[in-house]
Amino acid sequence: MTSTSRPAPLLHIDDLRVFFRSAQGEVPAVRGVSLELERGEAVALVGESGCGKSVTAASVLGLVGASATVSGVIRFEGRDVTRLPAPELRRLRGRDIGMVFQDPMTSLDPCFSVGYQLGEALVPARLPRGEVRRRCVELLADLGVPEPEVRLAAHPGQLSGGLRQRVMIAIATACRPKLLIADEPTTALDVTVQAQIMELLRRLRDERQMALLLITHDLGLVAHNASRVVVMYAGLAVEEAATRTLFADPLHPYTRGLLGSLPGARGHRRGQRLLAIPGAVPHPARVPAGCPFRDRCTLAVAACGDCVPNLDEKAPGHRVRCWRVVCST
Repeated sequence: MTSTSRPAPLLHIDDLRVFFRSAQGEVPAVRGVSLELERGEAVALVGESGCGKSVTAASVLGLVGASATVSGVIRFEGRDVTRLPAPELRRLRGRDIGMVFQDPMTSLDPCFSVGYQLGEALVPARLPRGEVRRRCVELLADLGVPEPEVRLAAHPGQLSGGLRQRVMIAIATACRPKLLIADEPTTALDVTVQAQIMELLRRLRDERQMALLLITHDLGLVAHNASRVVVMYAGLAVEEAATRTLFADPLHPYTRGLLGSLPGARGHRRGQRLLAIPGAVPHPARVPAGCPFRDRCTLAVAACGDCVPNLDEKAPGHRVRCWRVVCST
């Protein structure tokens, strides 16, 4: 009788902790996040600004800066990224892991042409000079950029927000990475362009079997673009589930609050006032003891102030970090 072992995930993060040094001491931005991403899978990191989503993503590529202290395990294809020498880490960026950064209006260098910046992304491919230009035109055309030969000579300031984001995606996917990290890829774009950008990402995933780590605060985008969701709050993962499960049966009060703020969400009626979560995400240096959401939670009990609850499994594949949910029968 032969036993078959589960193949290793493409990305494995275990107990990731990131602290930033400041005049007030070390400030925790990520406080023990764990997640896995399979080949070809789309996982969304969701939460308000300041929850640690972008820092988690930047840690995968070693882009958190010299002021940060990173601990825990980040394995990509079995290799611990946190222990890679600098040259190997640079080769990993762009070639195996691509990243679409926040805000297309500022992510491109205004001093260099689109062709130059796209050509820089193709350096790991070591293509002949003539082939680089042909490949750049092909990449832009594939992403629906009109007149791609002309756009190569343009500078970012001459492009609309939607075109800049397409250029950013072209740069991030130029070397056909196995994993694409999309950090708020639709920021500052109108609704129509948002839909076009997300459709592009879906098509690239399907055509290239590329995994996607989508970072957003917009649960509306998540519903049709991710198979699994990790909800973050104050540097912690507070709930994780398949997308359909999360939308149908959210367990954490924070997740319920996020969903309750969506027009047309479960339980919301036309003409009814949308729900709002009172307060704001605490500053990383001033996170309250116990459950970090307790000061904004209408269901908080005394136990919520004692210590941080574990991320426990309440149903297969559905985990939650909440004293009320964990203790309920």
